[in-house]
Amino acid sequence: MKKIVYLFLIAILSSCNEEPKNTKISGPVFGTAYNIQYYTTDNSNYKTQFDSLFAVINESMSTYIPDSKISRINKGEIIEVDEHFTRVFNNAKKIYRATEGAFDPTIGAVVNAWDFGPEGKIINIDSTTIDSLMKSVGYNRMGLKNNKIVKNSNSFLDFNAIAKGYGVDVIGEFLESKNVKDYLVEIGGEIRVRGINLDKKSPWRVGIDDPNFNEEQSYSKVIALQDEAMATSGTYRKFKTDENGNRYAHIINTKTGYPSKTNILSVSVLAEDCMTADAYATAFQAMGIEKVNWFLNSHPELKVYFIYEDENKTLQTLSVNNFPE
Repeated sequence: MKKIVYLFLIAILSSCNEEPKNTKISGPVFGTAYNIQYYTTDNSNYKTQFDSLFAVINESMSTYIPDSKISRINKGEIIEVDEHFTRVFNNAKKIYRATEGAFDPTIGAVVNAWDFGPEGKIINIDSTTIDSLMKSVGYNRMGLKNNKIVKNSNSFLDFNAIAKGYGVDVIGEFLESKNVKDYLVEIGGEIRVRGINLDKKSPWRVGIDDPNFNEEQSYSKVIALQDEAMATSGTYRKFKTDENGNRYAHIINTKTGYPSKTNILSVSVLAEDCMTADAYATAFQAMGIEKVNWFLNSHPELKVYFIYEDENKTLQTLSVNNFPE
């Protein structure tokens, strides 16, 4: 009997002394790639669960899948939406109201009309078409009742500016449900971390890309993240120019329907969750630095880092609300 108790105690002590192991999983998703790191004592591999969650989100909110829920809604079907759709819809509404429409998921059809292709040149797009499309823009005209979307028949809903960040959050929440306390989830540059990098015994460190027009990768800065999320919106890879060399962002002005002339090359936002950071990063591109500075006075929970060009085309940076140095 004593021998059995002794062996039992040895087993308990051994399990308590197990060092958490770092599991790294990556793959394609949402037209980009994901990279996930997390620490467990049993070396659990959750790739199957991750891929399943990604599939559910795609079937709910991908405008690239013809029979997804959002695609069917855009075709005029009245269907019941799922929990993921509802969460994104409601959070998008909050950010739409907070930014006075600078973030508007109903601008998607206008974005598509501008066709930001590889040539990157402003053409004489038909203003009548833009004016017609703008008549159905306005998230305030869209609602959710009994788990069904109520909208104008011509309204086009597009969550691409928030769904990727939401996907990051879903994976993070899944890991937390498995009692994983230390992890990093990244999808196409959008990031959520909790705990620390146990291998290095330090906070997770992530880089913010320099706005390199030649697509080479270098970092403007590397910052430490802990228990927060970061999203970055950049215009330096997707823009158009007019005959005078003025650059216009792929972010469409939700009031006019035309591309935003901007000197902002990149804006990074830190928030508690990645869905919020993702949406605000898009909105801040459209709002401009001066208006964002004013907005952030009443939103200390958001930390922001701008990379922009001054009047001499010289790169400048600006940190707001104690964005980490």
